Amino acid sequence: MQQKQPQKSGQIYELLRRAIVMLEMRPGAPISEKELCAAYGVSRTPVREAIQKLAEEGLVNVIPHSGTYVSQISFAGAEEGFVIRRALEIEGVRRAAERAGKSPELVRELDAITVRMQQIVDQDLLDTYIDADDALHSTIAKMSGMTRLWKFISMAKVDLDRMRQLSAPVPGHLARVTDQHIQIVEALKRGKPDQAELAMRIHLESSFDVMAGLLRLGKGLFVEEPGQ
Repeated sequence: MQQKQPQKSGQIYELLRRAIVMLEMRPGAPISEKELCAAYGVSRTPVREAIQKLAEEGLVNVIPHSGTYVSQISFAGAEEGFVIRRALEIEGVRRAAERAGKSPELVRELDAITVRMQQIVDQDLLDTYIDADDALHSTIAKMSGMTRLWKFISMAKVDLDRMRQLSAPVPGHLARVTDQHIQIVEALKRGKPDQAELAMRIHLESSFDVMAGLLRLGKGLFVEEPGQ
């Protein structure tokens, strides 16, 4: 049993993290260790380990003598994550374009993901788009040949992820995002680093502009920060 504890902790962490990112657990919502233990059929140790990891990412706040709560979204944190992500993804997509000719299986995977994205938009299953989005960007990172690139991007985009989910219902947004993804993939297939970089830059910056526009609408969802 002792050896399985980290696995239980990791599984609970992944489940909770996804629920927070997908906004199934809303910012400010209380988290009960007792209820989680009952739901997952585990002791408090793996639950506490999972919560500690989420706290280190800034996704939950553990307040002594009060309780544990899903953290509000930090726009400052999201903006910083955007800047880091843009720098990493631009470098990654340039390298991916240079290597695309040697990665036909990854090119086919990218094509399949864009088809899935279009189906998600057509069927109005917008809440599920984030999974396809991450699949496409992580595949590009894999194509770049830099094995830790997606790990660092994922670490940078914690606050961005929840804002991405908030932006999903914005009329026409994900249709435009899908077209941008297709343009990125086409530039990769042509082996054009400059075109791929431009397409990625346009995609990331226009998406962040949409997300930034949500700040005034997300009362109670965002941390009140200086200058807001």
